[in-house]
Amino acid sequence: MEFYQSNFAAFVLLNMVLAYREYRQSDHAAAADEKDGESRKRAEGGQDSSNHAIKAFKWRFLPIYLLVNGADWLQGPYIYPLYKDEKGLAEEVVAILFMTGFLAAAISASFTGKLADRYGRRNACLAFCLTYSLSCLTLQTNDLIMLFVGRALGGISTTLMYSVFESWMVTEYNKEFPEEPDSTLSGIFGIMTTLNSVVAILAGVLAEWVTDLTGTEKAPFMTAIVCLVLAAMAISKNWGENYGQSAPQKGDVEGLEGPRKSTFRLFLDDKRLLALGVTSCFFEGSMYIFIFFKFPALKLSHKLAGVTSVVDLPFGLIFAILMCSMMLGSMIYNYITTSHPSIPPQRILIVMLSVAACSFVVPVLTRDEKLTFWCFCLFEVCCGVYFPLMAYQKGKIIEDSVRANVYGLIRVPLNVFVVLVLSTTREGEQHRDMVFTSCSMMLLGAVATCYAYL
Repeated sequence: MEFYQSNFAAFVLLNMVLAYREYRQSDHAAAADEKDGESRKRAEGGQDSSNHAIKAFKWRFLPIYLLVNGADWLQGPYIYPLYKDEKGLAEEVVAILFMTGFLAAAISASFTGKLADRYGRRNACLAFCLTYSLSCLTLQTNDLIMLFVGRALGGISTTLMYSVFESWMVTEYNKEFPEEPDSTLSGIFGIMTTLNSVVAILAGVLAEWVTDLTGTEKAPFMTAIVCLVLAAMAISKNWGENYGQSAPQKGDVEGLEGPRKSTFRLFLDDKRLLALGVTSCFFEGSMYIFIFFKFPALKLSHKLAGVTSVVDLPFGLIFAILMCSMMLGSMIYNYITTSHPSIPPQRILIVMLSVAACSFVVPVLTRDEKLTFWCFCLFEVCCGVYFPLMAYQKGKIIEDSVRANVYGLIRVPLNVFVVLVLSTTREGEQHRDMVFTSCSMMLLGAVATCYAYL
């Protein structure tokens, strides 16, 4: 459709302009960092050596990170249409399948992080590649039991993806570069989100292309397996192992033994950690609800616009546009943190959550397809700001000794929240309106929590 094609072109052009501006600004930032580094590193060539080591560290982590996220993004545009259209399942059954995945994620989040801390985050990353590949393979069948098994494996994989990879990176970074300023780690998170957005855009286009080529919506999931196999091979070859407090290693940084108190006690004693948990639950929970309901909402507004055939919606292209929006958000975050470092991260988080709350209200008040779509783009912009900002906050507040465990536990209430919402799923626009309104209210609750405790 011309509307979505023109939006895609406009977002790509805007992102290219901003990316070029960000690249030009990075030259000045690099010169400033080198000048500041001279006062910290007296040894001749010390700054160059540090920059080279950080660059090598990024090359060791980022390609693998992008491969595993690319495998996930490939599935995004077609998981709902595959269940609903190609397999002909009722929306209530699709909701139960999604709910199964989130329930498995909630249960696994209570122990996968602890196991990763004890037996190694690298091993957990390899386990993710295996479980997610098996989840994709189950979609080759129409057997309902196997589909439920696949969703359960997908839920476990999601918990691993959002906890162990970042845990490995932050712990390895703290171990290798204990003297580096906070801005370096923040910059890595910004790069992660920006490049991840690029991968998501390409994945959306690739997913639509392989679907059109093969004539089946299963094709993106098979393509994802290729990415996972490549990631597993790279992890095995290039990553070392790191652990948490359950299995301290010789040479780990001081304090890695971690606190004696339980992980749950950490949440009770540190209100900042509690605020991060509430924010993660409400924002990421709303994001997953949005993932489930965005295409039905667009199909409804598309139909109300007078178009009789709703299958003409280009799901892959729409997904790519939404990912362009997320990339835009990540570059906004990079601009704020580099050009206005005096702005507190808490303020950025509060503003972002407020905007996200508004983006859920408008589609309830109007059925205009274009306005609904642009609100969805605005929410993805908020996602682009949220992920590097939240990753940086977690990286500073949570200790390396319990990092994977805490990251996993933060996702428990998030997954329970999504399960509760999906368990009430019904056909029709009235239910979607109620869900979107509830998400808006939850995001405003996250605003109040961040204002009080962060």
